[in-house]
Amino acid sequence: MDNRKVIQGKTKMTPSEAFVETLVANGVTDVFGIVGSACMDALDIFPAAGIRYIPTVHEQGAGHMADGYSRVSGRHGVCMAQNGPGITNFVTSIAAAYWAHSPVVMITPESGTMTMGLGGFQETEQLPIFSKITKFQGHVNNPRRMAEITARCFDRAMLDMGPTQLNIPRDYFYGEYEYEIPSPIRIENGPGGLQALTEAADLLASAKFPVILAGGGVVMSNGTDAAVGLAELLDAPVVNSYLHNDSFPASHRLWCGPLGYQGSKAGMKLMEKADVVLALGTRLGPFGTLPQHGLDYWPKNAKIIQVDADPKMLGLVKKISVGLCGDARSAALALAERLKGRTLTCHGNRDARLADIAKEKAAWEGELNEWTHERDPYSLDVIKNAKEMHPRQMLRELEKAMPKDAMVSTDIGNICSVSNSYLRFEQPRSMFAAMSFGNCGYAFPAIIGAKVAAPDRPAVAYVGDGAWGMSFGEILTCVRENIPVTAVVFHNKQWGAEKKNQVDFYSRRFVGTDLENPSFAAIARSMGAQGVTIDSLQDVGPALAAACAAQKEGKTTVIEVMVTRELGDPFRRDALSMPVRLLEKYKDFV
Repeated sequence: MDNRKVIQGKTKMTPSEAFVETLVANGVTDVFGIVGSACMDALDIFPAAGIRYIPTVHEQGAGHMADGYSRVSGRHGVCMAQNGPGITNFVTSIAAAYWAHSPVVMITPESGTMTMGLGGFQETEQLPIFSKITKFQGHVNNPRRMAEITARCFDRAMLDMGPTQLNIPRDYFYGEYEYEIPSPIRIENGPGGLQALTEAADLLASAKFPVILAGGGVVMSNGTDAAVGLAELLDAPVVNSYLHNDSFPASHRLWCGPLGYQGSKAGMKLMEKADVVLALGTRLGPFGTLPQHGLDYWPKNAKIIQVDADPKMLGLVKKISVGLCGDARSAALALAERLKGRTLTCHGNRDARLADIAKEKAAWEGELNEWTHERDPYSLDVIKNAKEMHPRQMLRELEKAMPKDAMVSTDIGNICSVSNSYLRFEQPRSMFAAMSFGNCGYAFPAIIGAKVAAPDRPAVAYVGDGAWGMSFGEILTCVRENIPVTAVVFHNKQWGAEKKNQVDFYSRRFVGTDLENPSFAAIARSMGAQGVTIDSLQDVGPALAAACAAQKEGKTTVIEVMVTRELGDPFRRDALSMPVRLLEKYKDFV
C-alpha cells in the first residue's frame, strides 16, 4: 500500500514540486530513463517523494521497461529523459506500448520557451513526433497549469488504456505558484449495452459449438476468473488470442492454446468447428487470425460476439453479429448471469465436445513431443551434422523447467515466435511481447520493468541473437540497479525470420541475415552478470532453474543456448510473393 501523504488544498510551491506531488498522488514509485539537465530540478526531489529514478542504458530500453512495469502492475509505467535526442529515442518503445494498450506516461521535457524555434541545442518539436502513437498529449503551456496537465496525462493513460505524453518546457519547472493537486480520476467500466448483452446471451444459448477467444482485455480487466466461470457454464473450449497466452490458465480442462503464428493446432481445429465465437477482450487483429500450420481455421459461417472496451475496434477486422463495448470481466459476468437457469443447446452435445477437446489437445501435445526439428529441405540440410540443439527440443525443455509463477517476455524473431507453441501460464500478467508493432530489442528491457513491478516473481526474457545485439547493454541496468532477471539468448548466428524468406522466395541468396557473434555468456560475465553457455538438451532445464533461483540472490543470468540454424514457418508469408526481375542483368538471380 502506498502510504505517502498527498498535499491537500491550495498550497504555494514550485512547479517541480507540483509535478512531483502529482506523481505521488497517482501512486508513482518508479521512473525509468536517462538523467538530463532539462528535468533535473524535479529529479532532485524524487528521493524525498519516495520515487526511485532507475537510470537505463538507452531511452528505448526505458520505454520498454515502463511498458513491462505497467503490464504487470496494471497501473502506470513512467519514463522520462532529456529533451531532444533523449526524447526521440522513446519513439519505438512508445509505439510498442501503444499497440499493447499499456498505460505508459512518457514525460518529455522540452527546450525552453525563449529559445524554441531558434535551432538551439537539443531542440526539436516533440509533440508531432508522438502524435500517432499516444492516446493523449498534454503540453504545459503555463507553469501554473503544471499539476492540472500532469494529472490529466495520468488520468487519460488509464481511461484510454494507452501511452500519453506530458510535454514540459524546461524553464517551466521553475518559479513559485499556488497549486491544488488533483485527485486521480478512475472509472468503473461496465459490461456493455443491455440490448447487446441480451442478443449475445441468446446467441450463446442457442450455440451448438461455442468457442471463447480470450484476449488481452481479459488480462487487463483482471477477468480470468470470470472467463473461467463462463467457459465452465458453457463447457466451451477456450483459445488465447495471439501473444496473450496468459489470458486463461493452461492447466484448465477447457484451455486449448493460442491462435496466431506458431499457435496451437488443437485450438485452431476446435475454432474451425465453432458456430458461435465469443471474442472476449480482443480486437481480432489480422495477424492473430491468419492461417497457420496449413490450417485456414477461422470459421466462415460462425456468429461472432465481440467484446472490446474500445468501440472503434468492434467489427473492424471481422464481421460481427453482436458488438459489446465494455469491460471483458464485467461482460463475462453479465453474460454468465443471463445464461444461468436457461436451457443451453450446447449442453445437448457436451460429452462429444469435451471428447473433441481432449482428443485434439492430446494429438497436439503428441505432435509437439515428436516435432524435434523443422521438416523443410533447408532445415534438414543444416542439421545433418549439427552439434547444436534443435530449437523445438530446447523450447520444450524450457517449458518443462519454467517456474509456475514466472513472467516471460518474448522478442520478435524466428525461435521466439516458435515459442508460442510452448509457453503456458497459470496466472494473468505473465506473458509480454511487442504485439503488433513487432520491434526487436523489446523483451529484455520489458522483463526488467516487469521485475521492478513484481520483484518476487521469476522474470525470464526469450531473445534471439539478432535482437540481443539491440538490448544486451541493459545488463548494466540490472547489475547497477540490482534488478535480477534471466535472459535466454537463442544463438544461431542469423536473423532467422528473414532468412526463411530468403530460402522460400530468393533461392537461398542470403543478404544481411548471417551473423558472426562472440560469446554472449562471456560478455555477460564481463558486465558483472552470470553467463552460461548450454549446448546439450539435458542441461537446458537445470540452467533455467538455477538462473531463476539466482534471482532470489540478486543475480542476473544470461543463458546462451547454442541451437541449429533450422528455420520455422515463414513469418510473413502473407506479405511476400515470388520475385519478378525485368532488367536483363538480374534475370539469372530469379
